[in-house]
Amino acid sequence: MTAREFDLIIIGAGAVGENVADYAHKGGLSVALVEAELVGGECSYWACMPSKALLRAGAVLRAGLDVDGAKQSITGGPDPLGVLRRRDVITHDWDDSSQADWVASAGIELVRGHAVFTGPKALTVTAADGTVTELVARHAVAVSTGSAALLPDIPGLAQVNPWTSREATSVKQVPASLAILGGGVVGAEMATAYASLGCRVILLSRGPLLSGQEPFAGEAVQASLEKLGVDVRIGAEAVSAHRTGADGTQKNVVLELKDGGKVIAEEVLVAIGRTPRTQDVGLETLGLTPGRWLTVDDTMLVKGFDWLYAVGDVNHRVLLTHQGKYQARAAGDVIAARALGQPVDDAPWGRHVATADIEAVPQVTFTDPEVASVGLTESAATKAGYDIRVVDYELGWIAGASAHADHYEGHARAIIDAQHEVLIGVTFVGPDVAEMLQAATIAIVGKVPLKRLWHAVPAYPTLNEVWLRFLETDGRGTA
Repeated sequence: MTAREFDLIIIGAGAVGENVADYAHKGGLSVALVEAELVGGECSYWACMPSKALLRAGAVLRAGLDVDGAKQSITGGPDPLGVLRRRDVITHDWDDSSQADWVASAGIELVRGHAVFTGPKALTVTAADGTVTELVARHAVAVSTGSAALLPDIPGLAQVNPWTSREATSVKQVPASLAILGGGVVGAEMATAYASLGCRVILLSRGPLLSGQEPFAGEAVQASLEKLGVDVRIGAEAVSAHRTGADGTQKNVVLELKDGGKVIAEEVLVAIGRTPRTQDVGLETLGLTPGRWLTVDDTMLVKGFDWLYAVGDVNHRVLLTHQGKYQARAAGDVIAARALGQPVDDAPWGRHVATADIEAVPQVTFTDPEVASVGLTESAATKAGYDIRVVDYELGWIAGASAHADHYEGHARAIIDAQHEVLIGVTFVGPDVAEMLQAATIAIVGKVPLKRLWHAVPAYPTLNEVWLRFLETDGRGTA
């Protein structure tokens, strides 16, 4: 069998792999994109997009219920069948034809099947029908296989066929009850979605909700979940699991808890973390350990190699789609530059390195209220050794909040680097705050001095007036 040669081979055609391929091809390289499942990957079919579809209807109705004149027209909750229909439209019924068409139109070769390294720059790809294709990269291989849900070592849990985020976002019928293990983003979002759809939800979290965020964010989300009827149990820990019937599939799941209690639900969702998809791609042939994260530098080059790259979740820098795509743009550029012998340090716009995933990561949790944050929390900034000032402001005090809703509740916090008089962290908690996050991201990434922010006049009456209130409350950095 004659191996097919390309300048660059990318394993994984999710959002990250697609961007590596696009930027490298535009840089002048021939590119093969290998995918074992669906082109577009986790975000398009089992994560970001379908999860937001499940959340949106409930959010819209709750927003309407807080506006006099609108609330009188709302007589019920979301229609589960309608919500699932919209989810199916957004995921194209798990048909990747349109995204495969884009790959072809971009001049990138799509190879379907499971890729395994057979040696340096060499792979075999086995298709669903057993057909094997050999590929060889002239310059580089990029691993963009992403991550999968981590299943904890709880006796009996694997045997009850637990849901992961994939099952939760692709469900065909809403269960009567759902137990959720984990109080992070996935757990909180899915608790919000399923409670909105009429499901009885029990959320078990060993620590505070959204523990990586400012404490007030998790507290606000917990209060909202409880208002929706979610049974939130902080400090709860499952120690065993079993189904109530021997036949397995249609019986309830019973979770035995460490405190001696138990939780019974129709299904259980495990949302306690992620693990890298590096178990079965032949990393051992390269001297690497399967099942581990791949350590990279700021160009996404795997440590110890001059041709192997790892981009997105698989490098464990930041497990967020938009940050993975950011890394991908840098990696695609730098791979092309190195392959063509072009300088890397003088890249246009500095795109050859990915540094924004160190202390300037934007993230939105689409609970109700939304949590939108970028940069460092107060705790993280203190731990990093910054001399900081913390500025808090209630979003409900802003004129734009009263125009937005009758009873707007929200909170905002800014973390200021007192030495340099710039922002290093911002957190917004409240309805529809996600759309305010980019301004905060620009202020932090651009290191905009506070004295210049006084001249960035926010439109009235909008929630963005919080920027003026931050400055007035802080009382420093005046023009």
